[in-house]
Amino acid sequence: MSIAFRRAVPVFRIYSLEKAQEFYVGFLGFKVDWENSFEPGGPVYMQVSRGDVAFHLSEHHGDGTPGSVAYVYSSGVEDLHRELNDKKYRHNRPGLQRQDWGMLEVAVVDPFNNRIVFGEPVEKPAV
Repeated sequence: MSIAFRRAVPVFRIYSLEKAQEFYVGFLGFKVDWENSFEPGGPVYMQVSRGDVAFHLSEHHGDGTPGSVAYVYSSGVEDLHRELNDKKYRHNRPGLQRQDWGMLEVAVVDPFNNRIVFGEPVEKPAV
């Protein structure tokens, strides 16, 4: 038997479908792949994605914990930083951070206190 892991999809707890769409679709540029609710007006469970990255967003009690973190290995982090700040989103103006361990990072926090860090490997600074 050979073991192979394919991908991981973080589940983030959300409290407002409208705020989630504003942040993930409007600000981050993800698209809604699908959404499900067991009854009209009931809690929604949905998937958003951009490129090869997908997140599940859930209004269901017990799905995920607010304050979760996902680290997304990326390329083009400087361009992402510029793209996000050009939108002038009133709730998030992310910085660009070059880490000592060789990553260039942009971190955002969604309206439900979930944190997403987009990181790109870069050459470590000379010591």
